Amino acid sequence: MSDIREQLDSFFVENFQQFEEQLNGESALPVHSKRKSAIDAFKAAGFPAAKNEEYKYTDVAKAFKKLINFEDLSDGTIALSIDEAAKYFIPEMDAIRLVFVNGDFNAGLSDIQDLPEGLTIMPLKDAYTKEDESFNKHFASYKNEGLDSFSELNTAFAEGGVFIKIARNKVIKKPIACYFFNDCKNGVVISQPRNLIVAEQNSQSTVLESFVTLGEHASFTNTVSEIVVEQDAHCQYYKLQEESEKAIHVGGTEVNQIGKCVFTAATFTFSGGLMRNNLNIAMHQEHSEANMYGLYLIDGKSHVDNHTVVDHLKPNCESNELYKGIIDGKANAVFNGKIFVREDAQKTNAFQSNRNVLLSDDAEVNTKPQLEIWADDVQCSHGCTVGQLDEDQLFYLRARGLDEKSAKALLLNAFASDVLTQVKNDAFRSYIEHKIAERLQNN
Repeated sequence: MSDIREQLDSFFVENFQQFEEQLNGESALPVHSKRKSAIDAFKAAGFPAAKNEEYKYTDVAKAFKKLINFEDLSDGTIALSIDEAAKYFIPEMDAIRLVFVNGDFNAGLSDIQDLPEGLTIMPLKDAYTKEDESFNKHFASYKNEGLDSFSELNTAFAEGGVFIKIARNKVIKKPIACYFFNDCKNGVVISQPRNLIVAEQNSQSTVLESFVTLGEHASFTNTVSEIVVEQDAHCQYYKLQEESEKAIHVGGTEVNQIGKCVFTAATFTFSGGLMRNNLNIAMHQEHSEANMYGLYLIDGKSHVDNHTVVDHLKPNCESNELYKGIIDGKANAVFNGKIFVREDAQKTNAFQSNRNVLLSDDAEVNTKPQLEIWADDVQCSHGCTVGQLDEDQLFYLRARGLDEKSAKALLLNAFASDVLTQVKNDAFRSYIEHKIAERLQNN
């Protein structure tokens, strides 16, 4: 596979050179020095190889060789209408809607009129050309554990995406819903949206990111969302993946808790070709709390890989993590969760769990929870399970009149319930419940 990796490295480096030539005056802006440093880092690392332990079970280069034909790249024509996009908006959710097509903000499909006081939303390009002080302070300024060459590649091409800032002491009641569509109707799409979300002191907010692929061609999404959470802020983040079997998705969510604060993430994966989700959290201040939840319900030949890192840098912090998977068909799931407890991070509480149910003989899961602890006054635990549905429970339900299909659906709903209860937005939770019921009914 070395040849395909070399081809991919060359393709993106050459594209960066073309991208740079078109920047004109923008090349003098502070953001471009970070771009150039990032492309140098990507050149040094390149596409991850099988010998890279973090990508041992997820060969992105192999997926490229199978799915992506560079001769079929889209010419940029976008045919997505509001009616087609609306089919994927969360029903009954009163939200501030942002729509991105092939990585770029689309004002015509978005609804950001009459924004509440204290909420700033602007396309990423506007943020760095206007040299917003908060943007320049936080954009690509942190090097979290877990940062990889895909994140560097995204930084190099940072142009599409959005900058969101929730001002100090502001409560944004409506969720901020970001819908990312790859419109692959007339060719292969490569998109690299970059988002920066800053939750300032004592603010409260909810951000949703939804990823959908439309059309018969393949796509590659390489997305990064940086989230900075300041003192006494509460930020909830949801990620939803409903992509096609020809979609390759590598997503990095880089979270920095720079004050005592609470951050909660929930990731839901229902479909896609190869899905890789990196969630990297650094806790920079005492008394911070991080919560991570995930549910992947996949079948066919889908491959989903959830990699998480929680870096406890200061004492008296707490992290809670629960990921659950239901794997059917010939689907493959990977979970790798790392918890770092640094020497100064005394009195840390950190808990991690990964549970999986295999519904077919061909389904597969590789799970690896990890702890690295340098402090001695801590409470940490981790664990994982892989198994099938409990035959005794099935027998009990069938003995009380349920058919086998209904009994299995009931048990799987119960299995997923403790992840769903962490979703605080009623409309989004109802949507996820509907998707689970629909999938189980079809299976």
